[in-house]
Amino acid sequence: MVNLVSINQKCQYALRALFELAVKNSGEPCKIGAVAEAQGIPVRFLENILNSLKSGGFVASSRGKDGGYVLAKPASDITVGEVIRFVQGPFAPVECAASGSDLCAFSDDCVFHPLWERARIALEQVYDGTTLADLVDEQKKRAAFCAGCKKNNQ
Repeated sequence: MVNLVSINQKCQYALRALFELAVKNSGEPCKIGAVAEAQGIPVRFLENILNSLKSGGFVASSRGKDGGYVLAKPASDITVGEVIRFVQGPFAPVECAASGSDLCAFSDDCVFHPLWERARIALEQVYDGTTLADLVDEQKKRAAFCAGCKKNNQ
């Protein structure tokens, strides 16, 4: 099934969980409860999502008292686009614009197809051009900016 631009809740949770693991990035496993609390994700959903992400090669887990989850590869090697595709499939502004789709009733005569194709490519460029490391860097910039604002307002 093609994801028609919208990112579903499961995918948002998956991205947030991966982001949290990227933020922690200590090499030490992060417990599910800590990820859930930090990102506002219900634990019962997070367990399933992390298991799925593990099967996709995004996270690794360890059991036991000091167990938990870590990223299976560097945050700079995980793009938002690949996570979206893994969790909810290919994305496009309309179903007939999905890569490899032949669902257009108008076939080659569709005046909208070039528009939908440009939109799909733009989405892919944004999502595939953004890594977890980029998001962590953005978070650090925001935190530094907010800290500066608070300091100047004292």
